Amino acid sequence: MMSVRARLGAGLVLVALAGLVGCAGSVKPKPEPLQPLTPTLAIKQAWSVHVSGVEFPLSVAVTSAGFAVASDDGTVLMLEPQSGAEVWRGKVDDKLSAGVGSDGRYAAVVTREGELVVLDQGRVKWRKLLGARVVTAPLVAGERVFVVGVDRTTQAFDVLDGRKLWVLARPGDPLTLAQSGVLGAFKDTLIVGQGARMAGVEPLRGTVRWDAVVGSPRGANEIERLADLVGPMARVGDLVCARSFQAAVGCVDAERGTTVWSRNVGGIDAVAADAHLVVAADASDRITAWKTPTGEVAWTTDKLLYRTLGSPLLSGRSVVFGDADGTVHWLASESGEAQLRLPTDGGAIMVAPVQAAGTTLVVTRRGGLFGFRP
Repeated sequence: MMSVRARLGAGLVLVALAGLVGCAGSVKPKPEPLQPLTPTLAIKQAWSVHVSGVEFPLSVAVTSAGFAVASDDGTVLMLEPQSGAEVWRGKVDDKLSAGVGSDGRYAAVVTREGELVVLDQGRVKWRKLLGARVVTAPLVAGERVFVVGVDRTTQAFDVLDGRKLWVLARPGDPLTLAQSGVLGAFKDTLIVGQGARMAGVEPLRGTVRWDAVVGSPRGANEIERLADLVGPMARVGDLVCARSFQAAVGCVDAERGTTVWSRNVGGIDAVAADAHLVVAADASDRITAWKTPTGEVAWTTDKLLYRTLGSPLLSGRSVVFGDADGTVHWLASESGEAQLRLPTDGGAIMVAPVQAAGTTLVVTRRGGLFGFRP
């Protein structure tokens, strides 16, 4: 059974999101018309796969074995990047609230009933009731499975038998965010989002090594002051960059545990980063690129306003965004100018695109998995 605190937290999250929707107004601005485009990239759809649909905050795991993907009905797939062929397929037999975390062999998802399920190459290995609501994909690393709940509690389990190894409970605000948060690895440190702060945790014992501020909550009420870190995080060398929900974008030196820079900017989706740029769209879909070392603005573009962009991917000389109409946009990373746009199945693309072996994978809410290659 879910704890009283977890049930209460889930209810407060729903109230918070309802308040945010109300603040947005009843009439959504019309999307900016797409301008005529002469493609400057030679990329095409190489393959497609269909699953039942994706109504939860999916994260696609990129592993040595391929793309680990899950659908709403509990199907978990590993796909070979170049061809889209199935490496393995498993079934959890429950609807999902979070996934997928994978190290290539083991994959982990969380059901809507709050059960952590670990699969070994598609076969269910063990299940464990968490007692908390989870919307962030688990992390599978170092023969452990790490899970962060909406209540900001972090738990660690042995990947082989499901033994609980430790729990890190952090005090939080009355309201928390029902959106995928920050959970990742940096060398021998576990990176966890704790509200508007990023924490470096010792993965064997669950002790906090450092924490650093990314965003400063601001607003007239608790809903407006929601500033939890939004995942997936973006790692560039020693820097880990992330968005603080509706508050800021920033980068932390994970070796030293210090904030390198933070810029106040609205927005609700994760960032992408490479050695040169950190890129994200704000709440109106104005796209901004900041210089990774300093946080100085490199460029902005308003050409995709109100298209409901998701989290981006930085790939070579391009930034890749998906929108609510299922269109994939490639923009020049040095300027933000349009390079290419391609359709999918018309379903919203709210999952961050990922790349492996020269293939860019895009996932739609309708369950379309599209592999694009040069």
